[in-house]
Formats: sequence, C-alpha cells, structure tokens
Amino acid sequence: MTAAPIRRVGFIGLGSQGGPMARRIAEAGHPTTLWARRREALRPFADTGAAIADSKVRLGAESDLVCICVLDDAAVEDVVTGPDSVLAGMAPGGVIAIHSTVHPDTVRALADRAASKGVSVIDAPVSGGGIAAEQGRLLVMIGGDEEQVGRCRPVFAAYGDPVVHLGPLGAGLRAKLINNLLLTANLGVAERAFALAERLDVHPAQLSVVLANGSGGSFGARLVREPEFALAPLAGTMGALLRKDVGLLAALAESHGVESGIVLEAADAALESMHHSRGDAAPLPRRNADVRNGRIKERSSSNAIA
Repeated sequence: MTAAPIRRVGFIGLGSQGGPMARRIAEAGHPTTLWARRREALRPFADTGAAIADSKVRLGAESDLVCICVLDDAAVEDVVTGPDSVLAGMAPGGVIAIHSTVHPDTVRALADRAASKGVSVIDAPVSGGGIAAEQGRLLVMIGGDEEQVGRCRPVFAAYGDPVVHLGPLGAGLRAKLINNLLLTANLGVAERAFALAERLDVHPAQLSVVLANGSGGSFGARLVREPEFALAPLAGTMGALLRKDVGLLAALAESHGVESGIVLEAADAALESMHHSRGDAAPLPRRNADVRNGRIKERSSSNAIA
C-alpha cells in the first residue's frame, strides 16, 4: 500500500535557521504546529497561522511529519525520546526528519526506537544558513527510505532547493559532515594563502580580488576578509560548530578505518587559528548510546535542549 501523504507538520528548533524554515512551511500552506521551550521564540509566528503545542508529545500527536532543527546529538535525543517526547505522541505512519548535524549513529539509534512504534526517521541536514532558508534555497541532504523521502519532499521544497536524496539512512549526514570538513579545510588553506601572499609582496586585498575571479577561489576564501585576512574574526560565529562537525567526521572516519588525510590536517589548522582546536574541546556529546563494535548500548542522559 502507498503511504499516506503528509498533511500536518510539526517543527521544533526555531533558531536563526530553523525559524525561517518553519515560517516557509507555514506560509506554503502546510498545517503547521510549533513547540519551543522558550515562549518568546514563538512570538514571531503569530502572523503565520501556525498552531502552538503546549508540549512535545502534543506536537507529535498533531503531526504526520516532525522536523527537528536543534543544536546537537543530546538535544535531538531529548526531543525525540526524552521526557514528554515527540515519539511518545506520534501515531504509526509518522515521520521524523532530523535537520540537525549529528552523528549518523545517533539517527540510527533513534530510527530503531521509532520503528517499534511504526514511525520512520530520516536524516535531512541542511546547508546555507538563515538567509538561504528565508529565500527557499537551502541545500537539503537526505538519507532514508525512498518512499518516506518522497512523502516529505513537498514540505522540504518549501525551504529547500536543491533537495537531494543521497541514499539510505545516514547518507545525508555523512555528506553534510564531509561538506563542513571541506569548508573548514578551505578556510585554513585560504588563511595560509593570504599570509603567503603578504610575505611575497602581494597585498592580501589584491589577492582577494584575484581569488574572487580566479580558478583558485573558494567559498572559504571569500569568508577570509579584510582587514585581518585571518580566521580569528570568524571564531565567534563559526568556531564551535565547525569544531563539532569536524570532530564528528573524524570520529566517523576512524570508526570506519578510513584515513581523512590532508583535508583533516587543513581543517585542524583552521580550527587552531580560530582557537577552537579539537584537542582543547570537551568530549563530543555522543547521544544516549555508546557504540561498540557496531552495537548500541543505551545509557541515560539529563541533557536538554540548549
């Protein structure tokens, strides 16, 4: 039998990127329900017609598709399976879409839990930021069952273009982590290139014009700007998140016995320049599960949404 179309959408995670995504869904005509721990996060949606749920479990009960765009693994777990969880309220046939950038093992563990209730999970991380979300041109990278992805596409199309199905569960996240690893590496390489230019009597501002129009340019190079032509000014907005994502990719590669090579070295150089070295970081939040030899052992956690 063909699965029923998505008629009701829930959204949790109304930050600088998730907020515009949720607004696009509501304005596209999809009946939308929102929940936020901080009530002030809901005020900007007063003009959208979106309903407000008084709990996560209520949002789950009122949604065929729940989109989650929170900070990290622990926050995703809390929303899906923590106290008063979305999953507890969802009916069989529902779908949970994880837009957060988390470890693929986190999504697999959640999918196993959800399957026992007849609920599907797909990973659908996004790239482009709040402005791209407002304009409906986020890149959406999806991993999951083809039929479930097809059901969700009309919703994702409200804020995403392109919407790319990369393969089975976890494929979207693996692609997103590689994308962010390469961005970080490009930042590190670009910073070193500007420093080299100055030592070779090429003014960095002149080099920025060359890179903006030449074959050596990159999105990362465009972010390294005057007057410093260094990464330190980006640390406050990008450092912690890039450290998280590079750390997740490094852990994923290690678990698969894959060498990350020079791209990870360049990314680490960028993180050091932003004073967010992986070596200085606290242990990554790694779900409510320990992954050992491919098997997941559940453990408790008191972490909540940041």
